[in-house]
Amino acid sequence: MKGPLLRAKFFTHADKQPARDWLLGLEPEQRKEIGADIQAIQWRWPVSKPLVDGLGGGLYEVRSSFKGRAFRVFFCVKGGCMILLHGIEKKTQKTPKAALDLARKRMSEVV
Repeated sequence: MKGPLLRAKFFTHADKQPARDWLLGLEPEQRKEIGADIQAIQWRWPVSKPLVDGLGGGLYEVRSSFKGRAFRVFFCVKGGCMILLHGIEKKTQKTPKAALDLARKRMSEVV
């Protein structure tokens, strides 16, 4: 059996993995749901809405929900890797500009 189309890897800066740390701060059930969505993307890439949305310039978001709460994990794709850059829980309809700016900044360090 073939493996996943993309490997998942966490963005690392100064020996820290902020997206991983964010995920580990969530409840186990939330982590499991988001992890399943990430895995689905790895195996079925390219994927579109509702699971993935393109945000322009090579930045994408995993669109997860759990018990009515919306979670986003921002990622880019480089060399067969899905690089997980940043994660948030969405509190409003619009994605916060600061979260997008941070994800784009991290993406610029790996692309």
